[in-house]
Amino acid sequence: MARRSNVQQGLRAAGEPEHSAYPPSPYDQDPDYAPVRGRDAPRRGGWSGGGGRWLVWTGRAVLWALIIVIVVNGVRAPIERLSQGGAPTGSAATPTASGFPEAGATAFAGQFAAAYLNFDGSKPDDRAERLKPFLPEGAERQFGWNGFGRMSAGAFQLSGIEVIDAQNAVVAVFAQSGAQRWKLSVPVYYSNGKFVVSGQPALLPAGGPAGLPQLPQPEHDEIAEGELRPQLEGFFKAYAAGDATQLQRYVAQGVTLDGFDGKVTLAELKSVSAPPGGTSREITAVVVWGVPTGATPAPAATSADPAAQAGGLEQAYRLTVEKQGDNWYIKDIRGATRSAG
Repeated sequence: MARRSNVQQGLRAAGEPEHSAYPPSPYDQDPDYAPVRGRDAPRRGGWSGGGGRWLVWTGRAVLWALIIVIVVNGVRAPIERLSQGGAPTGSAATPTASGFPEAGATAFAGQFAAAYLNFDGSKPDDRAERLKPFLPEGAERQFGWNGFGRMSAGAFQLSGIEVIDAQNAVVAVFAQSGAQRWKLSVPVYYSNGKFVVSGQPALLPAGGPAGLPQLPQPEHDEIAEGELRPQLEGFFKAYAAGDATQLQRYVAQGVTLDGFDGKVTLAELKSVSAPPGGTSREITAVVVWGVPTGATPAPAATSADPAAQAGGLEQAYRLTVEKQGDNWYIKDIRGATRSAG
């Protein structure tokens, strides 16, 4: 025992580390020791476990999401440009691109046209005063009118606008004077939220009515027209009076119609046109409404006196009718198409 102790002391004296009383660890014997999964501790310097894998997959997911967004935006942009290719182009069709406020300019030009196209040689100063809010500083007060003659115009409506740039446009306004329709072209300048007429306007003809071609005469079912006439006469009388109870006698079950509440009267059922067909058809009826004149005729007035007669207004209607038994019932009423005439 003493000999062994001397040997151990000699080894320690030579610099050997003192050994523990516990069994040596595998890591002390082999630095590259690989533990058995599920039993030993992780290998030094290796993968740290499930947390590291989660970070890797999260990074990959973010990368793929960025790639998908870039690809989708790259494909969508040309498709949107192609889909918008059929839209009207030009500054008038895209006012926001030019920056010119079209709505304000058209309202301004319409007001100017009302002042410009109404004048009376006996009151020239009236027109000059009306024009002041529209004209630039230093402009001639009558703006081209020589102070003679008379013109009265109304029914002003926008015809169109040509946007030149962010500050200039030309607005066309329709107007009517007597039997003549006009189109007034008005140059407008815009700055700092305000408008001004920037030059002399131009009066243009608005054109006459379009040519309407003749249509072939429709086929008629005279028997159905004969059956419909008394039904329609009763219906239009109740329709003029707005009598809901009477109207229910002439309309189909479940249908409710509003009448004129006595504002007009039925002067005449002028014509009924029914095409051949079955129990449900679309017919045309032309009626003359009696319109109040607003004046009470004198007691001595005769039937030939216009003051003793109500005004008459001819109207054309398109009705959907349905036959039930021996009678026809109205399902719908609306304005007629051009074939009614």
